[in-house]
Amino acid sequence: MACPCDQHRHGCAEWSDFCIGKLWIFSGLKHEELSAVAQRARRQSFEAGQPVFVQGDPARSIFLIKSGTIRLSRVMENGTEVIMDIRKPGDCLGEYILNDLENDYSYPVSAWCLDKVITCAFSRQAFEDMILNIPAIALKIVKTLAGRIAALTERIEAMGQIHLEEKLYAVLMNVAREHGQQRGGGSYALDLQLTHEDLGFLVGAHRVSVTRIMKRLKKSGRVMHDGKLLVIQGGGQPNPARH
Repeated sequence: MACPCDQHRHGCAEWSDFCIGKLWIFSGLKHEELSAVAQRARRQSFEAGQPVFVQGDPARSIFLIKSGTIRLSRVMENGTEVIMDIRKPGDCLGEYILNDLENDYSYPVSAWCLDKVITCAFSRQAFEDMILNIPAIALKIVKTLAGRIAALTERIEAMGQIHLEEKLYAVLMNVAREHGQQRGGGSYALDLQLTHEDLGFLVGAHRVSVTRIMKRLKKSGRVMHDGKLLVIQGGGQPNPARH
């Protein structure tokens, strides 16, 4: 049975338990539970470069990414845009509004689509009802948030590296572990279109400096290209095939 989202048409309201069940957060639910979830969901499709929401918009929905990749960024008071995170299929957007369902919030960041994105959106009330009535969902949310805290801790440690080359390598490896595919020898292949400016935001450096450091990482074999894939060599060791 094909997933309706694979042939998404604008304005299509059709849903199936199979479709919603492909999201990891709902996997393993009983048929009646999946039906209840599907009735609450609202599917949306976005093109590359479109925002799911913009910083300052009223936070009325929580989004689950079904396909595609999203960049979270925040514009600071001095006008500088800072990349806060990158989200992949299965991740949540706007989950912080669960802190207090009694008050209204605005999204503190913008969510920009890096490629074609399909999301399942739920109102705050609908998501709260699911958590209260389907305990399995609440447990999975706790587990994924715990994992995100661990990933952010690793990123903070990477930002604490003294040398920019080590900082950039550590950030690339952290992103690759989270969003890439593992290869032999502890290396990871990353299919994520990050510009040198994006990497500069992640490590707190100018784009020109990132370009210079990337050349050094490639020369040492710690980072290389395999077609459109960016391969980060695990353990900080050069790739023997390059020597």
